[in-house]
Amino acid sequence: MAEWSSNLLYIAFIMYLVATLFLGGSIRQKNTTETNQSKWGRIGIVITIIGFAAQLGFFFLRWAVAGHAPVSNLFEYTTFFGMTLVGSFIIIYFIYKKTILGVVALPIALLIIAYASMFPRDISPLIPALQSDWLKIHVTTVAAGESILAISFVAGLIYLLKSVEHTKGNRQSFWLETVMYGIVVVIGFIAASTGFTLSNYEATFNYVNQQGQEAVSEYTLPPLVGPNEGKLVTDNVMEPLAEMPKLINAKKLNTVIWSLITGTVIYLLLRLIFRKRIAAKIQPAVRNVNLDLMDEIGYRSVLIGFPVFTLGGLIFAMIWAQIAWTRFWGWDPKEVWALITFLFYAVFLHLRLSKGWHGEKSAWLAVIGFAIIMFNLVAVNLIIAGLHSYA
Repeated sequence: MAEWSSNLLYIAFIMYLVATLFLGGSIRQKNTTETNQSKWGRIGIVITIIGFAAQLGFFFLRWAVAGHAPVSNLFEYTTFFGMTLVGSFIIIYFIYKKTILGVVALPIALLIIAYASMFPRDISPLIPALQSDWLKIHVTTVAAGESILAISFVAGLIYLLKSVEHTKGNRQSFWLETVMYGIVVVIGFIAASTGFTLSNYEATFNYVNQQGQEAVSEYTLPPLVGPNEGKLVTDNVMEPLAEMPKLINAKKLNTVIWSLITGTVIYLLLRLIFRKRIAAKIQPAVRNVNLDLMDEIGYRSVLIGFPVFTLGGLIFAMIWAQIAWTRFWGWDPKEVWALITFLFYAVFLHLRLSKGWHGEKSAWLAVIGFAIIMFNLVAVNLIIAGLHSYA
C-alpha cells in the first residue's frame, strides 16, 4: 500500500506538469474571450483535477499505512502544502475562470512537491510530542491558510510581471527579478540534491548535539560546513570549510548553501540564453491579463487565508503548546515566525483598507508575504534549531 501511495504522488506530479503545458497553451491562443475559455484550458483544468485526486489518494493511503495524519515531517507537510495550493487554485479557477493563474500556481506547486521529495520519505512512528489529535488539526489548518495566501502571491506576481517596466535603473524591475532568482534557487536545490543522490554521495560525522550528547549526522551533499565539534568518519570525501555552533543545524545549512550555489549557476545560464531578465522574458505571456481582476483575486485570497492561518498557526498552536509543553508561548523560532507572518498580513489588510494600497503596492505586499511563508518553511525549518526541529 505504501508503494501505491508513492505511485499516486508521482502520477499527481506528472498530471500537474502536463496540465501546466495545456494551461500555458490556452493563454497563447488568439481569439480566446474571457467567457469562452479555449479547449486547451478546459483540458488543462480537467488534468489538474485528476492530478489533485491522485494526490488526495496518496495522502489518505499514506494515512492508512502510518496510522496517523501524514503531516509529521518535512516531506509529508510540504507535499500536503503543495496539494492544498493546487486545491486552492482549482476553487479560484471555477470562480474566476482564469487559466493564467494555473500557469503560475501549478509550477509553484510542482517546485514545492519536488522540494519535498528531497527529504526522507520513510513512514515512522510518531514521537511522543506529536501523539495528539492536535497534530492534524493544527498542521492541516496552517497549510490550508498558507496555500490560500499563496494564491495572493500568484495573482500579485502576475500583476507585477505585466505592470513593471523593465527599463534601466527601475528598482521595481530589479526586485521583481530578485523574486525570479529566488524561484530559480529552489530549482537549484532540487538539481543539487538529485545529482548527488543519484551519485550515492554520503559523508558521515560524529558530533555533539544541543543536549551535549554524541550524535551522528549523514550528509548527502559535500560538507561545506560541518556540525558542532564534528569529526568526519567517511574516507575520501572533502573536509568541511567551517564548523557551525550548536544553535545552527549544519547539515541543513549546508543544503541551503548548495542550493544558492547551484541556483545562481542556473540563473546565470538562463540570463546568458535569454539575453534579458527572466521577468522580461515572461512578460509577453501575460500581456492580456486584467490587472484589476488580479488585484481583486490577490486581496480576496488574503481576506480568506489570513483568518484560516491565524486559527491554525496561532490559536490552535497555542492550545497544543499548552497541552504538550504546559505553556502556550515560548518564543521558539517557529512560533516567532508564525507571529511575524500574522503581523505582516494584518498590516497588509490595514494598508489595503485604511491607506488605499491597491495595485502594485498590494501586489508587492503579497509577494513579500509569500517570501515570509517560504522563509519559515525553508530557512527556519532547515537552519535554526528549536522545539519544532523534529520535523
